[in-house]
Amino acid sequence: MTLSAVPAAAQSIQTPAWSGSIGYTHLDGDNADLGAITGRLDARLHPNFGLEGEASIGVRDDDITVAGVTGSIEQDYDAAGYAVGYLPINPNLELFGRIGYGTTRIKADIAGFEASEDGESVNYGVGANYFFDGVNGIRGDITRRDFTDDNGGKIDTYGVSYVRRF
Repeated sequence: MTLSAVPAAAQSIQTPAWSGSIGYTHLDGDNADLGAITGRLDARLHPNFGLEGEASIGVRDDDITVAGVTGSIEQDYDAAGYAVGYLPINPNLELFGRIGYGTTRIKADIAGFEASEDGESVNYGVGANYFFDGVNGIRGDITRRDFTDDNGGKIDTYGVSYVRRF
């Protein structure tokens, strides 16, 4: 009896379903509003669970003033990994929640002097995917980055992306 159950269980394991996305992310920090291009790769391991990796490169900086001197601040890059829970609403629409860990580098340029700082963060957020034809779709998400270093701080991100299932 055990021998017949093992092949049946092996047949139910499937390879991950993959998707990728690219889009724009707005970063709303305490002292700056920044923007980045974000790319993601998702591996759906189960209809309700998957893993996600993301990376962003800053494309929009903001002006800052320090001691009366004006300069600029921008996100250099960030990278993060997430565990994602999915709630399919219908074949085209799904909601998701995600939690993960990431690293962000912010760069400032004031009066010709450059400085950068890396920050590690616990990230969590929610969003939705809507697929037009089962393969192509859009994604909207909101994620908070809670920085774990001595300075702490939080950044809220708001993203809109094109999504493609492979």
